[in-house]
Amino acid sequence: MKKNLWLLAIAQGLFLTNNVVLIAINGLVGLRLAPVAWMATLPVMAYVVGGALSTGLVAASQQRWGRKVSFQLGLLVAFLTALLCAFALSIGSFWLLVAGTVIAGYYSANGQLYRFAAGELAPPSFREKAVSLVLAGGLIGAVVGPNLASFTRETLAAPFLGSYLALAAVALLAMAIMAAIRFPAEPARGGKGEGGRPLGEIVRQPVFIVATLGAALGYGVMNLLMAATPLAMDVCGMPFSDAALVLEWHVIGMFAPGFFTGHLIKRFGVLKVMGVGVVLNAACIAVALSGQDLHQFLIGLFLLGVGWNFLFTGSTTLAMAAYRPEEKDKAQAAINLAVFATMAVTSFASGALVTTQGWTLLNLGSIPAVAIIGIALIWLAARQRGERAAV
Repeated sequence: MKKNLWLLAIAQGLFLTNNVVLIAINGLVGLRLAPVAWMATLPVMAYVVGGALSTGLVAASQQRWGRKVSFQLGLLVAFLTALLCAFALSIGSFWLLVAGTVIAGYYSANGQLYRFAAGELAPPSFREKAVSLVLAGGLIGAVVGPNLASFTRETLAAPFLGSYLALAAVALLAMAIMAAIRFPAEPARGGKGEGGRPLGEIVRQPVFIVATLGAALGYGVMNLLMAATPLAMDVCGMPFSDAALVLEWHVIGMFAPGFFTGHLIKRFGVLKVMGVGVVLNAACIAVALSGQDLHQFLIGLFLLGVGWNFLFTGSTTLAMAAYRPEEKDKAQAAINLAVFATMAVTSFASGALVTTQGWTLLNLGSIPAVAIIGIALIWLAARQRGERAAV
């Protein structure tokens, strides 16, 4: 179990390396190639839209071929689309770059299931810690991603061309890691295929609703601010090395807590840990609104990362209580569809808002989403207290 979890944590780290590099460079490459400036983050949005469109395909492949084959297929797509994006940049085609990132979203939809696979590699008593540990593997992406983008920026004729080629190599390495992981056998299913309760019954559960809100809106707020950060810092006249530093510490904030978030959930309960995540998101917004110096970008994005970790790890753990093993494919696909749909909106909004309205309005616009998560957590906690009292 431990060997498989550590290997999956490394695969998670390489997945985040891919994501961090794409977020760090796609907006800047988009700004260079786009017909108009407000379309700069369209390649970032396209990656997320591709993930949303792929959730059903990924669920079907997981159901038919199992975790391992489906994950390897996603990595193959990552390899090929990295080469496609490199070609698009070399010929200066903005729309081919967008098309490449849409297709690359298939890999993203696969990678979003690594955390659920972690819970299946461990016994129920270790599930929270397993999810947390695999998410902690994202620290690899925190360190490697920004530095890889910075180091490969000028290695070839066109800026960032080397970065896309480096991502192709990262995908090949991840394929080798994934080949060594042994996943448990798929649960038995009924004769009609999926088995279990109808999806409508699963998603109407209060626990499922709050888990989905926490995952989707928590990811949406994080993505809204993170995707806009390189552009906002560029507008402020800061070098790309500063943006890479901020993203590095942001991703450290996202995944370093993974070594202890599972312990916190075990000790204090999932809703309390998610509540702390909401408070940290609010603190990030307060810091961002206080000014636009390097230290404010750095502190704000670090707090945002830690808040995301508490919300996302908590939401994943909470969701696992809402479905049975034979229902996992459709339940996880529904959660990831909500996550990707929210991220798609925020990816586009981040570029449009930061280039037309500015950093301050962008942060103010994230407050309602944070408030909704907080209200949902309070509602579920009150409901659970009422149920316990009735017993």
